[in-house]
Amino acid sequence: MKKVLVINASSRKERSLSRHLTGLFVDLWKEKNIDDEICHREIGQGNIPHVSETWISAAFKPKDLRSEEEIQELKISDALVDELKQSDIIVLGTPMYNWSIPSSLKAYIDQIVRVNETVTVNKGDTEKPYNGLLKGKKVYLLLVRGNEGYEKGENFAFMNFQSEYLKTVFNILGIDEVEEFVLNGSSYGSEVLNNALQTATEKIKNSISKL
Repeated sequence: MKKVLVINASSRKERSLSRHLTGLFVDLWKEKNIDDEICHREIGQGNIPHVSETWISAAFKPKDLRSEEEIQELKISDALVDELKQSDIIVLGTPMYNWSIPSSLKAYIDQIVRVNETVTVNKGDTEKPYNGLLKGKKVYLLLVRGNEGYEKGENFAFMNFQSEYLKTVFNILGIDEVEEFVLNGSSYGSEVLNNALQTATEKIKNSISKL
């Protein structure tokens, strides 16, 4: 039995297409893997704090040297990191906001990228400066974009700070297996949107059916 962590980063709720994709993914996954445990982490509608000066001081200090204030400051981060460590599969649904990711998702990333918890630094090693500690997991990125043309070789690829950034983060954390599903053109008319949704749905179905 595997543990699947589903992360939703959209600020929208009922009208969120990335939430639609994560919901679809979960339904299809449960059909194929009925014994797996599904856990949810809300980011877009949640309250993920930004890191503070106290947080930074605590994160770079040995546990036994942290003050009570520092311990409390890291409680949310500790819970998020533990959640990731216990998960085998990570499913992240997020829209593209202003060519990148929602600020709430960036705050989440800052909470989980922790030296000696999820990554170590290889000082002086320019070829491999980081050693990720979350090995043996797989990530599924379910991405939604209002426009088209952000894929490699397309007109707006140079403005895509969404997919490559997320892949880089998870790679640094030690997760090399990252699969991406993209719904482009969500702000277009219903015909374009329906076609894009159908394409993304079929790709998700095909991927899960091969497990």
